[in-house]
Amino acid sequence: MADVLPLVEARLRTALGEPDARAAVTFLGTDRVEVLRFQEGGIARYASLGMSAHPMTDPTSVVADPVKGPRAELVLSVRSGIADTDKVLRPLAVLAASPQVEGLVVAPGASLDVGEPLWPGAPFTSVLVAEPGGLVEDLELDEPLDPVRFLPLLPMTPNEAAWKRVHGAQALQERWLNHGTDLRDPSRKSVPLE
Repeated sequence: MADVLPLVEARLRTALGEPDARAAVTFLGTDRVEVLRFQEGGIARYASLGMSAHPMTDPTSVVADPVKGPRAELVLSVRSGIADTDKVLRPLAVLAASPQVEGLVVAPGASLDVGEPLWPGAPFTSVLVAEPGGLVEDLELDEPLDPVRFLPLLPMTPNEAAWKRVHGAQALQERWLNHGTDLRDPSRKSVPLE
């Protein structure tokens, strides 16, 4: 079976340019996860590399299929120079390792919580997983492998995360849109939820 990570990194480089920094994190009992940083204008993009090495499997499955199943990497975009967002490397690696560690299947509409600020002073402890296909196109792999999807992450304040649990991801995204929320602002306040 071909190693998918070189193909994933090539797709990231094609879409986002050359990374200007990278860090690796290894959690006990898991494969290494790297986080690459790409700078474009005033935007820093952080992308995981390693989550897609294995397919995500349903935690209720008796046996994990080593070939079939969804594959993904995570992409977070924030404005540069406003906050110390480079400290997001470890929380992002934790989220990328969650399918291996916790048996999660990460999909659009899901909430992922790290239980602490995403970076020092961040008003966010969780993210909303958005629909793929905008920034980085899916990477088709040879059959029978599923394609690798590049899932954008949208930081959520604790209030937004609680509101999303009640009303759903679509309703929260509509509220952000209706209020002109800058989801790349690393220090933004919660959207009005009344």
